[in-house]
Amino acid sequence: MIKKVRNTICRSEEMIMSTEQQARALMMRHHHAVKNRQQSMLGRSASEIGIDNDNGYGETVQRRFSSDFSSQTYDRSGATLS
Repeated sequence: MIKKVRNTICRSEEMIMSTEQQARALMMRHHHAVKNRQQSMLGRSASEIGIDNDNGYGETVQRRFSSDFSSQTYDRSGATLS
């Protein structure tokens, strides 16, 4: 039985993805995680200085940052909270 699920082909519970597809999926997940972190940080900063963030204005981060800036600023850090 072959069925298509989210642009990948599943054969009897087995996901078959090419190396390029796996790399792209990993990159997209990482990009979305960084974008979500940016949104959270912007929302927290806005609430700290008293800006109403409920109106939906500026809801998405549209500016593209250089890869160095993004990875150094908003990427995962080695520190964890326990």
